[in-house]
Amino acid sequence: MTRKAAHIFVFLLALLALVSCGRRHGRGSVVVPVDSVFYDMGKERMARCARRADKVFNGLSRNGLNGVVLYAEQGQVVYEKAFGWRDLCTRHKDSIRLDDAFQLSSDSKMFTAEAVMLLKADGKLDYDDDVRKFIPELPYEGVTIRMLLNHRSGLPRYDAMADAYWPDRRKPFSNEAMIKMLVEKRPDPYGVPDGSYFYNNINYALLASVVERASGCRFEDFMHDNIFTPLGMTHSYIYSMRDDETVSLYMPTAVHGHEMYRSGPVKSQNDYLNGVMGDKIMFSTVGDLFRFNQALDGHVLLADSLQAEAFVPGSTEWKNDENYGFGWRMSKEHPGVFFHYGWWKGYRSAVIRDVRHNRFLAVLTNTTQQIPSEVLWDFISDTTVTLPPAEPLR
Repeated sequence: MTRKAAHIFVFLLALLALVSCGRRHGRGSVVVPVDSVFYDMGKERMARCARRADKVFNGLSRNGLNGVVLYAEQGQVVYEKAFGWRDLCTRHKDSIRLDDAFQLSSDSKMFTAEAVMLLKADGKLDYDDDVRKFIPELPYEGVTIRMLLNHRSGLPRYDAMADAYWPDRRKPFSNEAMIKMLVEKRPDPYGVPDGSYFYNNINYALLASVVERASGCRFEDFMHDNIFTPLGMTHSYIYSMRDDETVSLYMPTAVHGHEMYRSGPVKSQNDYLNGVMGDKIMFSTVGDLFRFNQALDGHVLLADSLQAEAFVPGSTEWKNDENYGFGWRMSKEHPGVFFHYGWWKGYRSAVIRDVRHNRFLAVLTNTTQQIPSEVLWDFISDTTVTLPPAEPLR
């Protein structure tokens, strides 16, 4: 894709104005971030990057990587490849395809945060609103939406609470069931509101409930109508057990998650906690993630000044040199790079955005085999290539 074609693509995305649940589209100003350097890679540079990517990820595949990889630079997809099998436990093994959807696990959080930001832009909420404005029954005082976004609420872990009190794990545990249990059991909080940064899935589970109550829409519908559809993310969805009476043995997906043991892979079974949305349970493809990345660069969903808030450190203190914005991690070691990892029930994922050099990497896998983060960082932070001088496009 040429630079001109990339700009046309972003512009066309912005023109997608659809009638949807609780919000209208096409409001974000389409402007290339001026602090990023864009240039035409050229065929030679692109081919060199593709060869290097193929060497790195073929090496990882020989050591257990089973999934899909996409690397893009300057708005151009440089490398995209699928490795391995959809189901490692069957005799007939179907190869993974580039357009296969994987569970994003905690990488779902960047999308939940985007939904909250859309509601803020539409005046439906403010970041410093008390969460009880939307969930009045919540039995904890002084927690704001911003604290949830930045993992500074001090609230207890919902999974530990559910493990202790949920009576029948054959039945899905939902967001509303989580809120009801918080009211009834009132487990001790981890800390005081805004006391410190502590990564905790309950924050983004509650944010999904805030999205529902502020918009009047089901969370999965809001995401579909306000993010996936306008960005052309046709393979992305929120897995919902809202209407299920019992937990199915496996999630209905072509790409099954796998737990990896010395004796071999075991297909991950569905779990009662998969009924909770917001912190996990979104499915997507590397291609759709690239579309989302392009939309962030082009400010398609939100104006530049609003979108930039997602990438502001939420804590003055940096825990182990890491911090958290709105759905994105950041590290002092890699300034200008925003990322997230996911790991849940047989899936792992990694999404990395280098906004300084306009590089993007997405890796989605369907095993618990760890993705070696040092290899990903070495790859995306390659300093052996001298970037050509260029004026930022405006």
